[in-house]
Amino acid sequence: MKKVHLIFGIFIVFAFLMTGQYMDKYYNHMVGVPDGQRLLFRTRHIFILLAGLLNLGLGAYFTYRIQTWRRTMQLLGSLLIFAASFLFLFAFFYEPNLSNLHTPLSHWGTYTIAAGAVLHVVSGVRQKHL
Repeated sequence: MKKVHLIFGIFIVFAFLMTGQYMDKYYNHMVGVPDGQRLLFRTRHIFILLAGLLNLGLGAYFTYRIQTWRRTMQLLGSLLIFAASFLFLFAFFYEPNLSNLHTPLSHWGTYTIAAGAVLHVVSGVRQKHL
């Protein structure tokens, strides 16, 4: 799982760089884009960076827990963080075109990435180190 987080984190950080290029080239670095739409593009862009850095951080430190319930919490947390990363990527392209600043994907992505991070923390609370 350590290698998966590292590789996936690199992929997501690369996606962050590419979405920045997309805003620069396709939208002339957001010049003339309405405020609401520009806000949605830029915040989704930062959410992608958050997801990539969280994956890289987990990849740098990940070790499987010994107890089964702790390992299950870790794996569930990782799955949620992976899912949130995809939600943020899809949200970058989908949500800025919605009306009324509606943000269904990033809304759930935020809850999902938070839950995944909390599960990783819970998996290590009061664990005895060898």
